[in-house]
Amino acid sequence: MLIRSYVAPMFATNCWIIAPEKGSECIIVDPGMTDISAEVEMIVAEEGLKPVAVLLTHGHLDHTFSVKPLADGYGISAYIHSEDRRFIADPAGIHGPHFVDQLSGMLFEEPAKVENLKDGSLLDFLGMKIRAIHAPGHTRGSLMFLLNEETLISGDVLFAGSIGRTDLPTGSASDMRNTLKKKVLPLSDEIRVLPGHGDETTIKYERKTNPYLKELA
Repeated sequence: MLIRSYVAPMFATNCWIIAPEKGSECIIVDPGMTDISAEVEMIVAEEGLKPVAVLLTHGHLDHTFSVKPLADGYGISAYIHSEDRRFIADPAGIHGPHFVDQLSGMLFEEPAKVENLKDGSLLDFLGMKIRAIHAPGHTRGSLMFLLNEETLISGDVLFAGSIGRTDLPTGSASDMRNTLKKKVLPLSDEIRVLPGHGDETTIKYERKTNPYLKELA
């Protein structure tokens, strides 16, 4: 599997570009802010890839800011949980007040093609089994994506040594605990984890070292 990343300048969000191999179709995950579409397009061109979808783990702007230029530019669909879809075009409702003040005068629109996901949705891309896992806590519509039962795109649910914050609009500490207990802990130790921020890790390592998982084990 080919996995490339670009760290967006604001909030250091990982944008993942994933393909079976060089020269094949690919998916783009969580293109953040500011507009990183040119940088992502450069990686796509370097590897000879053909984007077929943009996957969004949740509706925060640091994960969705560049979705429209990329999805529309390549003529492909964006995929997001139905609970967070409205925030692509109306991000004020999911961010804290200090961040909302910075959005004054900015206009946001959905890409031309957006598809709603739910827990268990299966995506037929790249010749892989890609399963959407509804994982509320950071936001009500947070998702993780499990690729071939071996690689987890965890968004802002699980980080190396930590978890996503739960104090922003639609976040919930109790939902996050439930997600960690019922959606993360049952996963296989060998699964590689690609988080929304920071370094990649594995379920095995997080199970042993992550304090938020250890207290639920």
